[in-house]
Amino acid sequence: MYLQRRNRILRQSPAIRSLVAETILTPNDFIVPLFISEGENVKDEIASMPGYYRMSLDNTVKEVKELWSMGLKSVLLFIKCKDELKDNKGTEALNPKGLMQRSIRAVKEACPDMLVMTDVALDPFSSYGHDGIVEGSEIVNDATVEVLAQMSVSHAQAGADFVAPSDMMDGRIAAIREALEENDLHKTGIMSYSAKYASSFYGPFRDALDSAPGFGDKKTYQMDYSNRIEAVKETLMDVEEGADIVMVKPALAYLDIIREVKNAVSVPVSAYNISGEYAMIKAAAKMGWIDENKAILETLTAIKRAGADLIATYFAKDAVKLIS
Repeated sequence: MYLQRRNRILRQSPAIRSLVAETILTPNDFIVPLFISEGENVKDEIASMPGYYRMSLDNTVKEVKELWSMGLKSVLLFIKCKDELKDNKGTEALNPKGLMQRSIRAVKEACPDMLVMTDVALDPFSSYGHDGIVEGSEIVNDATVEVLAQMSVSHAQAGADFVAPSDMMDGRIAAIREALEENDLHKTGIMSYSAKYASSFYGPFRDALDSAPGFGDKKTYQMDYSNRIEAVKETLMDVEEGADIVMVKPALAYLDIIREVKNAVSVPVSAYNISGEYAMIKAAAKMGWIDENKAILETLTAIKRAGADLIATYFAKDAVKLIS
């Protein structure tokens, strides 16, 4: 048997496979989400996210220092607001002494070079658990956008490098950019959740922050998972309005969307490997059905191969240990 070309030659050893690999994971690819709560010396494991924790600010600072020592250079902050501080106006979200603002300052003080990104949405602060202000049974757009812009300014003034609006309200990127410029916050970037789908995979995240919607769902503002062209339209609009980085969320069931977006824009593309995706791997590994470490690397490589320049993932620390 004579073959002109034997493709398996480039697969026959680990050294060759590494040499010709098209997609390589590095610590620079990852954004680390952190869940922060009030109190001291708190480190509560999230039941639906085994191995991941909601921590008080003192432990968060320790975690950030460890992340930096591992070569991880970016964190995305989420806070758990006390129930008694929640309302329908986002009042606590604008508190300059609120947990988010204190967290930003503490992280930047402890690790000045760490890139700090912050979640901009009202659901952690809402008595209704929605990403916007509620009037009757409607999540209203324009009034919400006004608060999101103020919230972004508050985060930037506390020291955030990037604000990350995750609400999917119309026009919020333009409003946030305008508000940042008006307040001389010219160096603050915007990482927009541009194509965020209404997904069944968000459950564990909502457990972590106690932010599940109190009524209905989020389908009037988050995208329909049936749609592809809409994602490109939403993303292009965000770029036009001033987004520096765009995001597709979730990641695994939306690899085609990541590629579509990557092909359409000239700004960096991020993807969020979300809580449900994390929990599925953890659960299957616990049952002995898959090899967890191999599944982590395969999953993250697939997201990067699809076109993601950055990946927000709860597996960041695990991945760095594995690839090193």
